[in-house]
Amino acid sequence: MSKRRATSQRQPPPPSKSDADIPVVGGREQCPCGGGRRYKACHGKAAATQHRVVRPFAGMASEPDWVALHDLVPAATATLTPKEAGRSVTLCTLLPMAWPALVRQNGDVMLAAQTQTSSADIGRDLGDALRRALAADPGTPVPPRPLPADAPHLADLIDADQPLQVLVHSGFDFWLEDAEAVDEGARAGLERANEVATPTARLASVEGAYWMLLGDRRQVRWVLPEDEAPLVDALARLQVDAGLELAPGTRFLGSFRASGLVVPVWDLPDGTEVDEVEDAAGAFRNRLDTALADDAPLTGAGRRARESLRARQLTVY
Repeated sequence: MSKRRATSQRQPPPPSKSDADIPVVGGREQCPCGGGRRYKACHGKAAATQHRVVRPFAGMASEPDWVALHDLVPAATATLTPKEAGRSVTLCTLLPMAWPALVRQNGDVMLAAQTQTSSADIGRDLGDALRRALAADPGTPVPPRPLPADAPHLADLIDADQPLQVLVHSGFDFWLEDAEAVDEGARAGLERANEVATPTARLASVEGAYWMLLGDRRQVRWVLPEDEAPLVDALARLQVDAGLELAPGTRFLGSFRASGLVVPVWDLPDGTEVDEVEDAAGAFRNRLDTALADDAPLTGAGRRARESLRARQLTVY
């Protein structure tokens, strides 16, 4: 057997550079520190191993809608009220170039709910982006960066008791401050983004529920605010009692977890529009509230239903 070569095959050590100077990039991209490794195996490794905050929006009004804008809805906005007066702040689902935030030429701040966060604490990532945006000059985008130790939680910077008034859009035209002044390149980029925006509408009868058109399938995805254990028990009771149909002809597909909350999903009959499920959603919410108030132990059928529901859950971040 031949001897191994004595020369080292290890990568050279990365240049000396503060972590705060290393921009956040995709996990499979080469780390910007210059060490030659992928970001996820280099400066992105520390962020990946941090203790994840499971419910980053807990305690904030409209937690289900915060989760929906962060995890589900392609194009939507909501007005936020900063604790320090000065600039208006608009929460949006996504910004160009996946910027965490930007300041318009008129000084208004746009804060993105969907961005490549640099830590395991989404609330503080958003807080850091907003703090930087509130101090930035007009016309300035806020790029991603590693989370500093003194980053505030978003709830420290806004009136977190103010419910979100979500406005769902058909595309990303809210990116534009002055549509007349946009050049052809920017307009083409906007049109490409709009082409992949899933048609979506928010139900008015309940909190956190969204109708979505996914290809040729219509669905309701409903972010529920309750803790998972009692919620799954309640859903199991409903399954045993009268099933989990949202309305006649609908089909319960299962659920997934997003930002710590459970999101049940229903397929709808072809052609079903959002206004056709409003009353059914309200009635289901009433049934669910009754089941949540029932503290009797689950029957054998209820326990089997609970295990079936848990087996059909996925987790997304």
